[in-house]
Amino acid sequence: MKWVKEIFGRIWAVWAIIIFVITMIIFLIPVAIFCMPLEEPKRTHRFILYSRIWMAVYLRLILCPLTVRGKENFAPGQNYIVVCNHNALMDVPVSSPAIPGGNKTIAKAELAKTPIFGIVYKMGSVLVDRKNDKSRKESYMKMRKVLEMGLHMCIYPEGTRNKSNEPLKAFHDGAFRLAIDTRKAIIPGVIFNTKKVMPHNKSFYLLPHPLRIDFLKPIEVGESDTVDTLRDKAFKVMWEHYGGMERWRDGSGNYCV
Repeated sequence: MKWVKEIFGRIWAVWAIIIFVITMIIFLIPVAIFCMPLEEPKRTHRFILYSRIWMAVYLRLILCPLTVRGKENFAPGQNYIVVCNHNALMDVPVSSPAIPGGNKTIAKAELAKTPIFGIVYKMGSVLVDRKNDKSRKESYMKMRKVLEMGLHMCIYPEGTRNKSNEPLKAFHDGAFRLAIDTRKAIIPGVIFNTKKVMPHNKSFYLLPHPLRIDFLKPIEVGESDTVDTLRDKAFKVMWEHYGGMERWRDGSGNYCV
């Protein structure tokens, strides 16, 4: 019955796109009226509030409800660098609205050119062209500014999607250099099941499945910490969190919870 699943996955992808477009157009109305006229950081705080409502509705309509754990690890009045694993395009609509409070996400600059969606994408993101050295340097300064405004900064330290069968792939240094420079603590966010919803080896394919993100305890920046030590600490706790959960592999080699 493999062919049935293949057909269903593509039909469900069409449904997900239709619902995304409809809900996005509805979402853009309050964004245009109540967010765009505001100055930062009020604009981002309100934008994330509406995004949270939008994604809660959208994810339920495509039968991918999201459970968020560990929100208590965000201390009131503090902002953090949030580092999340990256398995699928679904990770951004899972992580950003799930983070308590205003936040921005590091994101690919090319997607900002998408009609209509680009408006939403730019408002919630720090854009970077990874092939351009100048863009990377500018994005780093923008991320510092995000933290200075009191917002959280969400970064995917794996850089690109993890297409291996392992829970994580090697982390890049950017998030941890930012933590050293700003002395902001890191909160790891571990996302489950987006790879099952959107397998990397299938195009135009989506399956309904519950999603989850667990925010772990903050990793404070110690006096003796370096980029390497912070990176290794974050990698270790995120890897062990996978290992500590009850898990199994399905037929495609995905980790499920």
